[in-house]
Amino acid sequence: MDLLIILTYAAIVFAIFKVFKVPVNGYTIVTAALGGCAILATLLLLMNFNHPYTKVGRFYFHTTPIVPQVKGKVIEVAVTDSQHVKAGDVLFKIDPVPYQAAVKQKQSLVANAKQRASELDVDLVSYQQAYQAAKAERDAAKDTYDRNKELVTSSAVSRSEFEQSKQSFFSADARANQAKAQMDRAEIASLSKIDGVNTDVLDAEAQLQIAQFNLDETTVRAPTDGTVLQVMLRPGMMAVPMPLAPAMIFRHDEDHVFVASFLQNNAQRIELGAEVEVILPAVPGRFFKGTVQTLSAAVAQGQLQPTGNLVDADQIQGEGRYNVGIAFDEGELDGFPIVPGSTGQVAVYSEHMHHLSVMRRVLMRMKSWTNYVFSDGH
Repeated sequence: MDLLIILTYAAIVFAIFKVFKVPVNGYTIVTAALGGCAILATLLLLMNFNHPYTKVGRFYFHTTPIVPQVKGKVIEVAVTDSQHVKAGDVLFKIDPVPYQAAVKQKQSLVANAKQRASELDVDLVSYQQAYQAAKAERDAAKDTYDRNKELVTSSAVSRSEFEQSKQSFFSADARANQAKAQMDRAEIASLSKIDGVNTDVLDAEAQLQIAQFNLDETTVRAPTDGTVLQVMLRPGMMAVPMPLAPAMIFRHDEDHVFVASFLQNNAQRIELGAEVEVILPAVPGRFFKGTVQTLSAAVAQGQLQPTGNLVDADQIQGEGRYNVGIAFDEGELDGFPIVPGSTGQVAVYSEHMHHLSVMRRVLMRMKSWTNYVFSDGH
């Protein structure tokens, strides 16, 4: 565009020199050249500010690192590179033998806990009966003791008889108290329940659930509909539940998002709903229309996070760019081989200095055609 403006200006100057017979000398030539530079600089500055452009645009997509919940040796990989899968489809399997053994062990614990819970109910009945018997024996011994206590004063019973009935009562009372303590302990153990289930049984069942969960997690499945990217996993490898070492990368079936990053200088005229044109190296000679959908809420370089060190401004690299989300018009991208991650160049047209948008539109089309010219080391 700058070359086109220069050529147009040169043609106008040439016509002025011819028509008005302006003398050609150092003064007139310098004046014409400086005037051209001033005009070109003014037009470009106004265009860049009111109709901003950036070459930093890209289709972004969301991925999920596939990290197994349990560790073990991989025995089967059920997917290949770039294979599309449905939610719940098997991705790979981990050796389940140790987890199957853990499930069986916890099942036996549940069975034993349920048996002990049943025994506690039986023991409670037995201790209740023993307490009733001891209580009856104590009551009988107390009657004898009370009677002899009255009779000993009138010498109706001997002192030795009285002492014997007294000792019998104390012994029966101790046995009754002991039986009651045993009954109380059995009652506490039997009534130790949550929602009617013995706590030992609940604990064993919870352990069984964890063991069953771990066993189920030996088969790793797709979280949603999507595509597995670059499958490096192979049978015999060790899979571990470490977020920093995912076994696979999974791309969800979601619409990818196109984001353009503008310099802070020329982002002042960008508004929601503004007209946008995008050119893509993947589709030379074409331009795609859209609108501004989202505006950046912050610049990444300005974020602060709690650390053990004070903020050092010298360590912040770059001024940062202003991110703008672009929504393409319906059907604009249909039929074109545009894969997620592709780059693009973007121009946003504001309502200010609207006539200068023609310059930007011409430049965008020229740049789109230059995408046919490329070299990969040839």
